[in-house]
Amino acid sequence: MPPDGIDSLDADSHKRLVLSLLTKIDELFEQNKELSEQNKTLLKQISALLARIAELEARAGKPPKTPTNSSLPPSSGQKANVADKSGKKKCRKGRPGVARELCPDPDVTRDFFAERCDCGGKVPRTGQVLAHAYDHVEIPPIRPWTTRNNLYKGDCSCCGKTVTATPPADMPPGSPFGPGIVALVTYLHGCQMVSYARLAEMLDSLFGLKISEGAIANMLARAAKSFAECAEAIRETVRNSPVIASDETSARVKGKTHWQWVFSAATAVAHVIAPTRGKIVPIQFLNGARPKVWLSDRLPAQCNHAEAHQVCLAHLIRDARSTQLMPAIPCSPRHSRSSCRVPARSAAAGPISPIPP
Repeated sequence: MPPDGIDSLDADSHKRLVLSLLTKIDELFEQNKELSEQNKTLLKQISALLARIAELEARAGKPPKTPTNSSLPPSSGQKANVADKSGKKKCRKGRPGVARELCPDPDVTRDFFAERCDCGGKVPRTGQVLAHAYDHVEIPPIRPWTTRNNLYKGDCSCCGKTVTATPPADMPPGSPFGPGIVALVTYLHGCQMVSYARLAEMLDSLFGLKISEGAIANMLARAAKSFAECAEAIRETVRNSPVIASDETSARVKGKTHWQWVFSAATAVAHVIAPTRGKIVPIQFLNGARPKVWLSDRLPAQCNHAEAHQVCLAHLIRDARSTQLMPAIPCSPRHSRSSCRVPARSAAAGPISPIPP
């Protein structure tokens, strides 16, 4: 039975009951608080999942991205492995063979005449005609060619001053390696991406030329000065061109993502490696110059660098193909018209109009 009055709470049995109920209420309150926090977390996850589902549903009808209709690099368009086909492989249709053409200017020509017949008789040389000609191509043994330059000195017969001979202009003192070796090392390292260690091994194995990695580094550093002068001349040619086309792509430099910018003119192409994809790169490259026409995609960093802008025709063709496949799906924000003040143009859109201020 319940207690008759409030005074009955003084009893020990009822005190223990009230205390246990209060403890249970506290536990339920804590559990309710934890469940409330879990509910908030689940609601956030549900919102994120719903947004992801909406994004995937929007993509459901789009064509797959390829290097021809998106910004994917060409390397991502590699073909998948072909599954093994059962049955006999169909033979390819035969084609006439093509032999290597004879060298028009051979270094050495050797003539061989018939001497004896199978019967043992002698074949006279007079009257023999050419029956067959073929080339034998070989690389002669290559080894380092060392020239020792001895500079002598002597006393002047007039004043007695000691005079040393002048070194030849084509072989100045300093580095022992001539321009041919410098050109070979620069080409193999800069164009074929051969490392210092492999370069040293290659030169020793192929030519018997022993050279240290430090000497290779010094050689490339000296060659870089000449290349820098040529690069500046190329950049100046591009800057002075009335029409400049530009684009950029990612590049890895010392384990970090950089951007390789290309600025192309009618007679020269300049490449710039920069740690940013921002508009500061073309601004610094132009160095105050302002061409008449700038050709690029709709990336905002590529816009507003000339009096007029022409959108890259390859990008327009790609967008047109995508629109034909999925006419109800708008362009992506990266290629939308609002990303740049330049409207999309076709090849027959008429003369290029200046960008409005």
